[in-house]
Amino acid sequence: MSASIRLKRFGTKKRPYYRIVVIDSRAPRDGKTIEEVGFYHPIEAEEKQISFDADKVRIWVDKGAMVSDTVRGLLNKKGFSLN
Repeated sequence: MSASIRLKRFGTKKRPYYRIVVIDSRAPRDGKTIEEVGFYHPIEAEEKQISFDADKVRIWVDKGAMVSDTVRGLLNKKGFSLN
């Protein structure tokens, strides 16, 4: 099994919010997750827009989880480096 860290969409039409999740790379976007590590609210106020558990993300990256480009950008925006 290869894991990836990506977004899982929730919310209603035109009012989305996302959870940052660890999921099997072959699973559908909104499929069963392994672990939730954060959330992203693109419509919320700036302070609470992105939140994640850096320790959990680091553990999964060390285990070999691939990070999607979108999640990588969100993590970089909060000052979290994957290197």
